[in-house]
Amino acid sequence: MMGAPRLAALGALRGGAGLVTLGVPESLEPLAAVGPWEAMTLPLPDRSGGLTARAISRVHSYVKERRVSSVALGPGLGGEKGVVAFVQNFLSSVSVPTVLDADGLNALSLRAPSSDTPPLLLTPHPGELARLLGVSTGTVQKDRSSSARAVALRYGSVVVLKGHGTVVTDGNQTYVNSTGNPGMATGGTGDVLAGLIAALLGQVSAEDVSQRLWRAAVLGVYLHGRAGDLAEKEIGSVSLLARDVLSYLPKAIQGFSSIHPA
Repeated sequence: MMGAPRLAALGALRGGAGLVTLGVPESLEPLAAVGPWEAMTLPLPDRSGGLTARAISRVHSYVKERRVSSVALGPGLGGEKGVVAFVQNFLSSVSVPTVLDADGLNALSLRAPSSDTPPLLLTPHPGELARLLGVSTGTVQKDRSSSARAVALRYGSVVVLKGHGTVVTDGNQTYVNSTGNPGMATGGTGDVLAGLIAALLGQVSAEDVSQRLWRAAVLGVYLHGRAGDLAEKEIGSVSLLARDVLSYLPKAIQGFSSIHPA
């Protein structure tokens, strides 16, 4: 699903990341090379387009040699056994702050909670969060804040529960976002958010990594929703696409240097 990582890469670029590398199955690298042109590509061992467990050594070396500051993992990965093994090996061997999204979250749900992970920022929609908790989506939606806090405490992470009134929590402090609109409930907007937050992780200042995760998450969901609101005013909610959120991110970011939620 090559559209997802492309949108995540563009989200990171629009979010101010100086360098973005798109890790893709080597058999699909020619497709990734058509854009975004501003992102480099890292070909990874695959089988029929799905990453294999062997890809982890190449990612590990790249992250270390290039001093990567943050990773967004999950958009477009798929759910094959090799992909699940890759994600689980990544979580056991890489220490870089990581935004875990989409299929990365599905792989996490198959792994027992452990402290042997990088600093994690999880960005589930209600169905993905339900799988992490082992409950129904309806149960999550009945009390979104409590459900998100439960996952944050279970995995020692910051959680961004997407949807109307996106919830950000680390299990102790909670922020409910006020920006965004129904037009953003379309494929790809979550990929943009994952890339945007990953970019912000490399830019926000904080005393420790947990506060970096918190601030990047809050700022990311606010700016993402703000960009969507600006787009909605111009083109309406019915026709709004993920690429429109990307187009309006620069305007959303202009003059906005920090955020200090209550």
